[in-house]
Amino acid sequence: MIQSKFMLFRYRILLLFIAALFTAWILKNRELFEAYTQVIPGTQVKFTMVPIPGGSFLMGSANEKYSDETPAHRVEIEPFWMCTHEVTWDAFELFLDKNYETAISEGPIGQVVDGLSRPSLPYLDMTFGMGKEGKPAIGMTQYGAIQYCHWLYLKTGIFYRLPTEAEWEYAAKAGTKSSYFFGEDAKKLSEYAWIAENSNESTQKVGLKKANPWGLFDIYGNVMEWTSDQYEADFYERSPEKNPQNPSIKLYPRVVRGGSYKHKAEEISSARRFQSEPKWKQLDPQIPKSQWWFPEAPFLGMRLVRPLNPPSPEEIKAYYTKAPIDDY
Repeated sequence: MIQSKFMLFRYRILLLFIAALFTAWILKNRELFEAYTQVIPGTQVKFTMVPIPGGSFLMGSANEKYSDETPAHRVEIEPFWMCTHEVTWDAFELFLDKNYETAISEGPIGQVVDGLSRPSLPYLDMTFGMGKEGKPAIGMTQYGAIQYCHWLYLKTGIFYRLPTEAEWEYAAKAGTKSSYFFGEDAKKLSEYAWIAENSNESTQKVGLKKANPWGLFDIYGNVMEWTSDQYEADFYERSPEKNPQNPSIKLYPRVVRGGSYKHKAEEISSARRFQSEPKWKQLDPQIPKSQWWFPEAPFLGMRLVRPLNPPSPEEIKAYYTKAPIDDY
Protein backbone atom coordinates (compact mmCIF):
# COMPACT_ATOMS: atom_id res chain seq x y z
CA MET A 1 0.00 0.00 0.00
CA ILE A 2 2.80 2.39 0.99
CA GLN A 3 4.73 1.45 -2.14
CA SER A 4 1.75 2.10 -4.43
CA LYS A 5 1.21 5.54 -2.84
CA PHE A 6 4.88 6.30 -3.34
CA MET A 7 4.69 5.27 -7.01
CA LEU A 8 1.60 7.44 -7.49
CA PHE A 9 3.43 10.38 -5.88
CA ARG A 10 6.42 9.88 -8.20
CA TYR A 11 4.10 9.68 -11.19
CA ARG A 12 2.44 12.96 -10.25
CA ILE A 13 5.82 14.62 -9.79
CA LEU A 14 6.88 13.34 -13.24
CA LEU A 15 3.71 14.74 -14.81
CA LEU A 16 4.31 18.10 -13.15
CA PHE A 17 7.90 18.10 -14.40
CA ILE A 18 6.81 17.30 -17.96
CA ALA A 19 4.13 20.01 -17.80
CA ALA A 20 6.72 22.51 -16.57
CA LEU A 21 9.10 21.61 -19.40
CA PHE A 22 6.30 21.91 -21.95
CA THR A 23 5.24 25.30 -20.56
CA ALA A 24 8.84 26.51 -20.64
CA TRP A 25 9.18 25.32 -24.26
CA ILE A 26 6.02 27.17 -25.27
CA LEU A 27 7.15 30.37 -23.54
CA LYS A 28 10.62 30.15 -25.07
CA ASN A 29 9.31 29.65 -28.59
CA ARG A 30 6.68 32.32 -28.13
CA GLU A 31 9.43 34.69 -27.05
CA LEU A 32 11.64 33.73 -30.00
CA PHE A 33 8.85 34.08 -32.55
CA GLU A 34 9.25 37.79 -32.96
CA ALA A 35 10.62 40.25 -35.49
CA TYR A 36 14.39 40.19 -36.00
CA THR A 37 17.04 41.74 -38.21
CA GLN A 38 19.25 39.42 -40.25
CA VAL A 39 22.71 40.74 -41.01
CA ILE A 40 24.40 38.93 -43.89
CA PRO A 41 27.67 37.76 -42.27
CA GLY A 42 30.77 39.69 -43.20
CA THR A 43 28.79 42.61 -44.64
CA GLN A 44 26.75 45.61 -43.56
CA VAL A 45 23.74 44.38 -45.55
CA LYS A 46 20.70 43.47 -43.48
CA PHE A 47 16.97 42.86 -43.73
CA THR A 48 14.07 42.47 -41.31
CA MET A 49 11.83 39.44 -40.83
CA VAL A 50 8.44 39.70 -39.10
CA PRO A 51 6.41 36.84 -37.60
CA ILE A 52 3.30 35.73 -39.45
CA PRO A 53 1.08 33.87 -36.95
CA GLY A 54 -0.36 30.53 -37.95
CA GLY A 55 -4.08 30.29 -38.57
CA SER A 56 -6.77 29.65 -41.14
CA PHE A 57 -8.23 31.91 -43.82
CA LEU A 58 -10.45 31.86 -46.88
CA MET A 59 -8.11 31.56 -49.86
CA GLY A 60 -9.22 32.78 -53.28
CA SER A 61 -12.36 34.73 -54.04
CA ALA A 62 -15.75 34.60 -55.71
CA ASN A 63 -14.56 36.99 -58.44
CA GLU A 64 -15.98 35.65 -61.72
CA LYS A 65 -13.64 37.91 -63.69
CA TYR A 66 -10.71 35.75 -62.60
CA SER A 67 -12.03 32.19 -62.49
CA ASP A 68 -8.68 30.80 -61.29
CA GLU A 69 -9.36 32.47 -57.92
CA THR A 70 -12.33 30.17 -57.42
CA PRO A 71 -13.60 28.39 -55.51
CA ALA A 72 -12.80 30.28 -52.33
CA HIS A 73 -11.73 27.61 -49.84
CA ARG A 74 -10.64 27.34 -46.21
CA VAL A 75 -6.90 26.88 -45.74
CA GLU A 76 -4.78 26.37 -42.62
CA ILE A 77 -1.25 27.81 -42.49
CA GLU A 78 1.58 27.12 -40.04
CA PRO A 79 3.48 30.11 -38.60
CA PHE A 80 6.45 31.58 -40.45
CA TRP A 81 8.51 34.73 -40.77
CA MET A 82 8.33 36.91 -43.85
CA CYS A 83 10.68 39.66 -44.97
CA THR A 84 9.24 43.13 -44.55
CA HIS A 85 10.55 44.11 -47.99
CA GLU A 86 11.30 42.57 -51.34
CA VAL A 87 14.92 41.43 -51.77
CA THR A 88 16.93 44.47 -52.83
CA TRP A 89 19.88 44.77 -55.19
CA ASP A 90 22.41 45.37 -52.41
CA ALA A 91 21.65 41.89 -51.03
CA PHE A 92 21.14 40.08 -54.33
CA GLU A 93 24.37 41.38 -55.89
CA LEU A 94 26.41 39.71 -53.14
CA PHE A 95 25.14 36.40 -54.48
CA LEU A 96 25.28 37.46 -58.11
CA ASP A 97 28.92 38.50 -58.21
CA LYS A 98 31.47 36.53 -56.14
CA ASN A 99 34.16 39.14 -56.80
CA TYR A 100 31.87 41.86 -55.46
CA GLU A 101 31.02 39.76 -52.39
CA THR A 102 34.72 39.12 -51.75
CA ALA A 103 35.59 42.80 -52.19
CA ILE A 104 33.11 44.16 -49.64
CA SER A 105 33.25 41.30 -47.13
CA GLU A 106 35.10 41.85 -43.88
CA GLY A 107 36.74 38.43 -44.10
CA PRO A 108 36.96 35.27 -46.25
CA ILE A 109 33.62 34.18 -47.72
CA GLY A 110 34.30 30.50 -46.96
CA GLN A 111 34.95 27.51 -49.21
CA VAL A 112 31.37 26.23 -49.21
CA VAL A 113 29.99 29.60 -50.28
CA ASP A 114 32.87 30.11 -52.71
CA GLY A 115 32.02 26.83 -54.47
CA LEU A 116 28.31 27.57 -54.89
CA SER A 117 26.98 27.85 -58.44
CA ARG A 118 26.07 31.44 -59.20
CA PRO A 119 24.28 33.22 -62.03
CA SER A 120 26.11 34.05 -65.20
CA LEU A 121 26.61 37.80 -65.23
CA PRO A 122 23.85 39.21 -67.45
CA TYR A 123 24.78 40.50 -70.88
CA LEU A 124 22.52 43.52 -70.46
CA ASP A 125 21.63 45.97 -67.72
CA MET A 126 19.15 44.00 -65.61
CA THR A 127 17.97 47.21 -63.92
CA PHE A 128 16.76 48.42 -67.35
CA GLY A 129 17.96 51.89 -66.44
CA MET A 130 15.77 52.07 -63.33
CA GLY A 131 18.67 52.03 -60.87
CA LYS A 132 19.58 49.85 -57.90
CA GLU A 133 19.88 51.87 -54.71
CA GLY A 134 17.16 50.77 -52.30
CA LYS A 135 15.24 49.11 -55.12
CA PRO A 136 14.12 45.49 -55.52
CA ALA A 137 16.32 43.09 -57.46
CA ILE A 138 14.52 42.07 -60.65
CA GLY A 139 14.50 39.64 -63.55
CA MET A 140 15.64 36.45 -61.78
CA THR A 141 14.07 33.10 -62.61
CA GLN A 142 12.42 31.00 -59.93
CA TYR A 143 15.54 28.80 -59.98
CA GLY A 144 17.71 31.88 -59.50
CA ALA A 145 15.54 33.02 -56.60
CA ILE A 146 15.85 29.63 -54.90
CA GLN A 147 19.63 29.62 -55.39
CA TYR A 148 19.80 33.03 -53.74
CA CYS A 149 18.03 31.42 -50.77
CA HIS A 150 20.60 28.60 -50.91
CA TRP A 151 23.48 31.08 -50.82
CA LEU A 152 21.83 32.85 -47.89
CA TYR A 153 21.45 29.52 -46.06
CA LEU A 154 25.17 28.81 -46.50
CA LYS A 155 25.99 32.29 -45.20
CA THR A 156 23.64 32.30 -42.19
CA GLY A 157 22.78 28.67 -41.38
CA ILE A 158 19.08 29.64 -41.52
CA PHE A 159 16.62 28.02 -43.92
CA TYR A 160 15.20 30.80 -46.06
CA ARG A 161 12.96 29.99 -49.04
CA LEU A 162 10.25 31.32 -51.31
CA PRO A 163 6.70 31.46 -49.93
CA THR A 164 4.10 29.03 -51.13
CA GLU A 165 1.21 30.64 -52.95
CA ALA A 166 -1.02 30.05 -49.91
CA GLU A 167 1.51 31.60 -47.51
CA TRP A 168 1.84 34.65 -49.74
CA GLU A 169 -1.92 35.27 -49.90
CA TYR A 170 -2.36 34.60 -46.17
CA ALA A 171 0.34 37.18 -45.36
CA ALA A 172 -1.05 39.70 -47.86
CA LYS A 173 -4.57 39.48 -46.43
CA ALA A 174 -3.23 39.78 -42.86
CA GLY A 175 -6.44 38.55 -41.28
CA THR A 176 -8.79 40.52 -43.54
CA LYS A 177 -11.49 39.23 -45.89
CA SER A 178 -11.66 42.13 -48.34
CA SER A 179 -10.08 42.43 -51.80
CA TYR A 180 -7.27 44.50 -50.29
CA PHE A 181 -6.05 44.39 -46.70
CA PHE A 182 -7.30 47.99 -46.35
CA GLY A 183 -10.79 47.35 -47.79
CA GLU A 184 -12.48 47.36 -51.18
CA ASP A 185 -11.62 50.81 -52.56
CA ALA A 186 -9.07 50.38 -55.37
CA LYS A 187 -8.56 54.15 -55.45
CA LYS A 188 -6.71 53.91 -52.12
CA LEU A 189 -4.15 51.44 -53.46
CA SER A 190 -1.71 54.22 -54.36
CA GLU A 191 -1.26 54.86 -50.63
CA TYR A 192 0.11 51.34 -50.23
CA ALA A 193 1.66 50.40 -53.56
CA TRP A 194 3.63 51.51 -56.61
CA ILE A 195 1.34 50.76 -59.52
CA ALA A 196 0.74 52.02 -63.07
CA GLU A 197 -1.06 55.09 -61.77
CA ASN A 198 1.85 56.43 -59.67
CA SER A 199 5.10 54.58 -60.49
CA ASN A 200 6.28 56.61 -63.48
CA GLU A 201 6.80 53.24 -65.22
CA SER A 202 9.66 52.26 -62.91
CA THR A 203 10.49 50.26 -59.80
CA GLN A 204 10.76 52.39 -56.67
CA LYS A 205 12.70 52.19 -53.42
CA VAL A 206 11.17 49.66 -51.06
CA GLY A 207 9.34 50.69 -47.91
CA LEU A 208 8.11 54.13 -48.97
CA LYS A 209 4.42 53.21 -48.94
CA LYS A 210 2.22 52.16 -46.01
CA ALA A 211 2.67 48.61 -44.68
CA ASN A 212 -0.08 46.05 -44.22
CA PRO A 213 -1.27 45.14 -40.67
CA TRP A 214 1.47 42.53 -40.32
CA GLY A 215 4.27 44.95 -41.23
CA LEU A 216 4.80 43.97 -44.87
CA PHE A 217 5.69 46.74 -47.31
CA ASP A 218 5.03 46.68 -51.06
CA ILE A 219 3.07 43.43 -50.84
CA TYR A 220 1.09 44.90 -53.74
CA GLY A 221 2.84 46.53 -56.67
CA ASN A 222 6.46 47.56 -57.25
CA VAL A 223 7.46 44.06 -58.43
CA MET A 224 5.60 40.80 -58.72
CA GLU A 225 6.95 38.19 -56.29
CA TRP A 226 7.91 34.58 -56.88
CA THR A 227 6.21 31.77 -55.04
CA SER A 228 7.37 28.15 -55.02
CA ASP A 229 4.22 26.82 -56.72
CA GLN A 230 3.30 25.59 -60.17
CA TYR A 231 0.44 27.56 -61.69
CA GLU A 232 -2.66 25.53 -62.51
CA ALA A 233 -5.91 27.39 -63.11
CA ASP A 234 -7.99 24.68 -61.45
CA PHE A 235 -5.70 23.90 -58.51
CA TYR A 236 -8.14 25.34 -55.96
CA GLU A 237 -10.64 22.63 -56.86
CA ARG A 238 -8.35 20.00 -55.30
CA SER A 239 -6.15 22.06 -52.98
CA PRO A 240 -5.33 20.46 -49.61
CA GLU A 241 -6.69 22.24 -46.56
CA LYS A 242 -3.47 22.24 -44.50
CA ASN A 243 -0.40 24.11 -45.80
CA PRO A 244 -1.28 23.61 -49.48
CA GLN A 245 1.46 23.66 -52.04
CA ASN A 246 1.78 22.70 -55.68
CA PRO A 247 5.50 22.08 -56.27
CA SER A 248 6.92 23.19 -59.61
CA ILE A 249 7.56 20.22 -61.91
CA LYS A 250 7.14 22.00 -65.26
CA LEU A 251 9.07 25.04 -66.42
CA TYR A 252 5.94 27.03 -67.26
CA PRO A 253 3.79 28.44 -65.87
CA ARG A 254 4.69 29.14 -62.25
CA VAL A 255 2.88 31.36 -59.77
CA VAL A 256 3.88 34.95 -59.12
CA ARG A 257 1.88 37.28 -56.91
CA GLY A 258 1.22 40.88 -55.95
CA GLY A 259 1.21 42.74 -59.24
CA SER A 260 3.82 45.32 -60.20
CA TYR A 261 4.48 48.92 -61.12
CA LYS A 262 3.05 48.08 -64.54
CA HIS A 263 -0.37 46.95 -63.27
CA LYS A 264 -3.42 49.11 -62.76
CA ALA A 265 -5.16 49.12 -59.40
CA GLU A 266 -8.14 47.09 -60.62
CA GLU A 267 -5.76 44.36 -61.85
CA ILE A 268 -4.38 43.74 -58.36
CA SER A 269 -5.83 42.17 -55.21
CA SER A 270 -4.75 39.86 -52.41
CA ALA A 271 -6.25 36.89 -54.27
CA ARG A 272 -5.08 37.74 -57.80
CA ARG A 273 -2.92 35.03 -59.37
CA PHE A 274 -0.29 35.74 -62.04
CA GLN A 275 1.87 33.29 -63.97
CA SER A 276 5.33 33.19 -65.52
CA GLU A 277 5.55 33.19 -69.31
CA PRO A 278 8.11 31.99 -71.89
CA LYS A 279 7.99 35.38 -73.62
CA TRP A 280 9.93 36.80 -70.67
CA LYS A 281 13.00 35.21 -72.32
CA GLN A 282 12.38 36.22 -75.95
CA LEU A 283 15.53 38.36 -76.05
CA ASP A 284 17.78 35.59 -74.68
CA PRO A 285 20.06 34.45 -77.56
CA GLN A 286 21.39 31.37 -75.71
CA ILE A 287 20.42 27.77 -76.49
CA PRO A 288 19.21 26.56 -74.07
CA LYS A 289 18.08 29.86 -72.63
CA SER A 290 19.44 31.13 -69.31
CA GLN A 291 18.33 29.26 -66.22
CA TRP A 292 19.02 32.41 -64.19
CA TRP A 293 17.45 35.40 -65.94
CA PHE A 294 14.26 36.68 -67.53
CA PRO A 295 15.61 39.57 -69.64
CA GLU A 296 12.10 40.79 -70.38
CA ALA A 297 10.73 40.74 -66.84
CA PRO A 298 11.86 44.00 -65.19
CA PHE A 299 8.70 43.77 -63.07
CA LEU A 300 9.59 40.47 -61.35
CA GLY A 301 11.28 40.07 -57.95
CA MET A 302 11.21 37.99 -54.77
CA ARG A 303 10.53 38.03 -51.03
CA LEU A 304 11.91 35.66 -48.39
CA VAL A 305 10.12 33.52 -45.84
CA ARG A 306 11.41 31.31 -43.03
CA PRO A 307 9.22 28.59 -41.48
CA LEU A 308 8.97 28.53 -37.69
CA ASN A 309 9.41 24.75 -37.83
CA PRO A 310 12.24 24.11 -40.32
CA PRO A 311 12.38 20.91 -42.38
CA SER A 312 14.97 18.18 -41.95
CA PRO A 313 18.50 18.59 -43.36
CA GLU A 314 17.60 16.12 -46.10
CA GLU A 315 14.52 18.13 -47.06
CA ILE A 316 16.52 21.36 -47.05
CA LYS A 317 19.13 19.84 -49.35
CA ALA A 318 16.42 18.55 -51.70
CA TYR A 319 14.82 22.00 -51.87
CA TYR A 320 18.04 23.79 -52.76
CA THR A 321 19.61 21.22 -55.09
CA LYS A 322 16.68 20.45 -57.39
CA ALA A 323 18.06 20.62 -60.93
CA PRO A 324 16.72 23.34 -63.25
CA ILE A 325 14.72 22.44 -66.35
CA ASP A 326 16.35 23.37 -69.66
CA ASP A 327 14.50 26.09 -71.56
CA TYR A 328 14.68 25.86 -75.35
